[in-house]
Amino acid sequence: MAVLYYDITFILSVVMTLIYAFIWRKRFDVRFTLIFSFIPLANLGFVFISNSKTLAEALIGNNIVYLGGCFLPLFIMMSIFNLCEIKVPKIINTGLLLLSFIVYSSTFTIGKTTMFYKKQELGHMNGGSFITNKEYGFMHTVFYILIVAYFLVGISVSVYSYIRKRNVSKRVIQLVFIPVTLSMIAFFGGKFLDIGVELVPVAYLIAQVVYLLIVDRIYLYDVTDTVIDSLVQTNETGLISLDLRKNYLGCNNIAIKVFPELAGLTVDRSVTRSDALSRTLLVWLGKFIGDETLDKSRYEKDGRIYLIDINYLYQGTRKRGYQFVITDDTENQKYISLLNNYNSDLKEQVAQQTRHIVEMHDNLILGMATMVESRDNSTGGHIRRTSDVVRILVDEIRKDNELQLTDKFCHDLIKAAPMHDLGKIAVDDAILRKPGRFTDEEFEVMKTHAAEGARIVHEILKATDDNEFHILAENVAHYHHERWDGSGYPEGLKGEEIPLEARIMAIADVYDALVSKRVYKESMSFRQADSIIMEGMGKHFDKRLEKYYVSARPSLEAYYSSQE
Repeated sequence: MAVLYYDITFILSVVMTLIYAFIWRKRFDVRFTLIFSFIPLANLGFVFISNSKTLAEALIGNNIVYLGGCFLPLFIMMSIFNLCEIKVPKIINTGLLLLSFIVYSSTFTIGKTTMFYKKQELGHMNGGSFITNKEYGFMHTVFYILIVAYFLVGISVSVYSYIRKRNVSKRVIQLVFIPVTLSMIAFFGGKFLDIGVELVPVAYLIAQVVYLLIVDRIYLYDVTDTVIDSLVQTNETGLISLDLRKNYLGCNNIAIKVFPELAGLTVDRSVTRSDALSRTLLVWLGKFIGDETLDKSRYEKDGRIYLIDINYLYQGTRKRGYQFVITDDTENQKYISLLNNYNSDLKEQVAQQTRHIVEMHDNLILGMATMVESRDNSTGGHIRRTSDVVRILVDEIRKDNELQLTDKFCHDLIKAAPMHDLGKIAVDDAILRKPGRFTDEEFEVMKTHAAEGARIVHEILKATDDNEFHILAENVAHYHHERWDGSGYPEGLKGEEIPLEARIMAIADVYDALVSKRVYKESMSFRQADSIIMEGMGKHFDKRLEKYYVSARPSLEAYYSSQE
């Protein structure tokens, strides 16, 4: 039975090594290759021992087993340092290899001196052979100290990196913790369990499975790093990589200069956690996913114009994620600008015409919003009042600047506020103008106005050069009915997944609905409305906006009192 056990673990370890050889790439860490090479050798040693007929045959297998025992813990520890991106000086690596070699060399004295074993015999159990009645010499104690040190250092580095290092995949660290702990348990736990076989071969086999999983995951990062290195050597090119679930994989310093928010991201965490990146990268990515021909966008920042090119990140022919390539297109755009505006008179005429078009555009949008409002069962003025409420809230938010709102963001949000309910134009009058409560079916139809509004805003603004306003206005229309606890619609976004502009709009929209008169209800008192708003903080609304609402409350009450 023991012979079959060792034969099976040896064969399976060979299979795992063949799988590794099949997926091997030249950028793989050499320690991985050493681990997959030494494990079948160590398990072969157990096969030799279990099939031995004499003590001399068993000692040959024993020497092969110690080959794995002396070097595999070292290779595993060194691979952990590499996975955790901690550099170890070459002299230390060389010294540890030499120390392991010296300890392993002492195993060849078994049967000749008392340096490693003082005494050993050949025993038999469960149909297999094993070395028994062993009395250990001082070099065996050194061997135990060595592998315990390797294991403890590996575990310590894993724990430290998991807690402190943001640029290392937590998933990989969790995986690498498994072979370290299992190997240590197998090395020492098996000594106290009288089960007739060694646990070490199984621990080695599990280590191979785990390292195959690790190799599959880190190949993403290896591919990303290789592409980044090759491009950066020849270009001032920024690169950002995400996996297919929109989790952050990595970027280079040029990308961080353009998008400073990247510096605060953690590997393997969703990019949706960043409001700023949700308004830029994820919007561009969404368009690309919907239509792969929409792979280019432009982004303006600090007087520079950047071209954003989106591609798939491939592993061979397999799509593994997305890659953003960022190039500075400022000079090219300036040249185009000079061609299009070849004298100051023409520039002024274009500017005047542009301002006129913008005014017409804004008036058209306001007119559409007013037309939609005239179909609703409100008493009128909702779009004007919500715009004023947004302005009052924004003024309070900017006083401490904790949320770091830019002048443009504030201007764009106030300008976009009237567009938040444009989607109601697609809702049937019978539902929109109903004086009582909606049925479940009617409410489902009513809820479609958010997504429909985003579509309408997109169509209206798709030709605009102001991409930031375009994105913000779409977000306001699309997400102003989302709730902080995820119970809103249309997508059930939760917490900071909801764009900041939509969170601010939500408070203004609900507050106006509460304190304003409708065909089907009287206006609510300020105290009642305030109670509902405060109760919704942390549930319906962003809790961080509570203090701004509270400080804006006197201005809001004064404003609505003046409207009566």
